[in-house]
Amino acid sequence: MSNYVDFSGRPFHFIGIGGIGMSALAYVLAKRQMLVSGSDLRPSHITRNLESIGTHIFGKQEASNLKFFGSRELANRELLNSQQILPTDSKSTLPQVVCSTAINANNLEYKAALELGCPILHRSDVLAALISDYHSIAVAGTHGKTTTSSMIGYMLLDAGLDPTILVGGEVDAWEGNARLGQSQYLVAEADESDGSLVKHAPEIGIITNIELDHPDHYETLEEVVNTFKKFADGCKKVIGCIDCDTVRELLGNTSGDRLQSIITYSLNPETNADYTVTNIDYRADGSTALVWEKGKALGVLNLRLLSQHNLSNALSAVAVGRALGLEFGAIAKGISTFEGARRRFELRGEVGGITFIDDYAHHPSEICATLAAARLQARPGQRVVAIFQPHRYSRTLTFLEEFAESFTHADLVVITDIYSAGEPNLGQISGEQLAEKIAKQHPEVLYQPNLPLMSEFLVQTLHPGDLALFLGAGNLNQVIPEIITKLCQPATATS
Repeated sequence: MSNYVDFSGRPFHFIGIGGIGMSALAYVLAKRQMLVSGSDLRPSHITRNLESIGTHIFGKQEASNLKFFGSRELANRELLNSQQILPTDSKSTLPQVVCSTAINANNLEYKAALELGCPILHRSDVLAALISDYHSIAVAGTHGKTTTSSMIGYMLLDAGLDPTILVGGEVDAWEGNARLGQSQYLVAEADESDGSLVKHAPEIGIITNIELDHPDHYETLEEVVNTFKKFADGCKKVIGCIDCDTVRELLGNTSGDRLQSIITYSLNPETNADYTVTNIDYRADGSTALVWEKGKALGVLNLRLLSQHNLSNALSAVAVGRALGLEFGAIAKGISTFEGARRRFELRGEVGGITFIDDYAHHPSEICATLAAARLQARPGQRVVAIFQPHRYSRTLTFLEEFAESFTHADLVVITDIYSAGEPNLGQISGEQLAEKIAKQHPEVLYQPNLPLMSEFLVQTLHPGDLALFLGAGNLNQVIPEIITKLCQPATATS
C-alpha cells in the first residue's frame, strides 16, 4: 500500500465507508471540501449522513465505482460548481482508495483498484496524514480510547478551541463520530489493533493502558508493548496512566532528555504522578475528586460518568488541558457536562421498571469495569443482568479463563453465540462453551444460541427493577428496541 496521502485535490474512495473509523475520516475530508466517495453493502444512518454532505455512496462494490469522478455524468453535477477541491487533470480523477484491515485481497473492488493503478491507502495512512496536518492529540490504549478522546474533544470544544475530532464512537455533542473544526487542534482516537498505531506522530499522545486484546494480530503482550513504545517515541509529548503496570514500566524505561516530555497521571497519590486525585467520591450519578498537579491542588472535578475507570479517563483530559495552557476552571467545566459517547454505558430506555444499558465492553477487563459501574448505580435489591455477545473466536478462546471471572458483579449472566467479526469458525470455541466456563464461577448463567431466541428469552425473563446491560462490540444491541417494543405491547393493548 502507498503511504503518501494527496490532499491537493485527488479524490478519495473508501471501500467499506460505513465503518466507524472509515466514516470519520470520510466526513472530515468531505467537510474539507475534498471529493469523496465510498461503497458499503449496508446503508445506515452513518452513510446517509455522509451523503447529506456531498459524499457519493455506492451500494455495491464494483470496478465502475472507481471511475465515478472521471465520468461524463459528473460534469453535469452541481458538485463541480461547489467549493470542493477539484482534480486538475484526467489522470488524477482516479481516486486514492482507502481500505481498513477488514478489506482483504479477494475483495473485487480492491482488485479493481489495483488493476486501474489507484493509489491504495490504509485508513491509518489517512489518519496519520491528518494528525501531521494539525496540532494533534492522539489517544491510544487498550481500553478507554473512545471515551477519553471524546471527552478531550468535548473539553476543547467547550473551552472555545474549536477542534477537529475523529473518534471511534458517536457523540451527541457533534452528532456523530467526527467534526471539522477551524482551529489548529485535532483530537483523534488511535487504534493499536492492527499495529498501525506506529504510523502516528502527534504533538501529544495519551496511553490509557496496555493489555493484550487482539490475539488475531499479536501473539504476546510484548508485541503489543513494542507497538506502544514506537508510538510513544513518535510523540512530542506523552501522557500515560501509571496505574497500569505495563504503562508504568514502558514510561519508566525512558531516560535522558525524553523524560522531560513525559507526563504521568494516577488515581493513587502514592505513585507521585504529575496528576493525581484525593477525596474521591464514587456515586450512582457520577464521581467527584480533588485534582492535584505536581503536589498543588487545582480544584474539584465533577464527572457525570460512572466508576474509577472514567475518573482515570477524566484525569488524562485534565493533563491534556493543562499541557495546552487551559485554566483548570475551563477544564473542569467541560468535563462536568460531558455525557459520554454512545454505546459507552448508554441508556437506551426504561420500560416496565426495566433499565436498558448498551455498552461496547468486549474484553474481560472492560466487562468487569462496566459491571462494577452498574453495581454502583444499582439500587438496593435491584438485579444486574449481564447480556453478553462474545466478539471474535480468537479473543474468546485466548481469554476464556479471564471471561469466566469477569461477571462477578452481575446477578444473572446471559450468553449468546460469538460474533465472528469476519473470522473463520475453526470449531475451537463457542458461546455455549463460554457460558459453561462462566457457570463454574457464577451461580446463574444461561445460554441462548442466537439473537431471536435471546430476544424472546429476555422478554420473558426480565422483570421490573432489573438493570439490563447489553455488552459486546457486535450487533447484540440490535435486539434492544425489539425487546422494548414487545414489553410495551401489553400496556398499549389495555389502554
